[in-house]
Amino acid sequence: MQQAAIERRREQIAYFGLSLAMYREVAAHLRQVEGITTELIPQRSEQFDYNQSQVSSLLIEYAADLDVSNQQRVEEILNHYACFYGSYQRRILNL
Repeated sequence: MQQAAIERRREQIAYFGLSLAMYREVAAHLRQVEGITTELIPQRSEQFDYNQSQVSSLLIEYAADLDVSNQQRVEEILNHYACFYGSYQRRILNL
C-alpha cells in the first residue's frame, strides 16, 4: 500500500549578526512547534570576521498544510527574536 507524499515547504531565515548561540536558541524554540524541523546553515565566508556569525541562516521545514495555529506560533517566535536582535530576512525555497 502506497502512502501519499506529503507536500513540504522550506524557508530560509536570516537575522543579520545573530550569534551561533542565538541561532541555536531560535532553532530549539521553533522545534517545539509541532511539525517544524530546523537546520543551521554555516557561514561560507572565506575570511574570518569576528563580528560575523558562524551561522549564515536557519532553514525551517514543515508540511504545506501546517495547522494555522502552528503557523502563527512560528511567526510569534520569529518576531520575538526580531524585537531583541533586529529584523530578519525570510525566503521561501523550492524543494
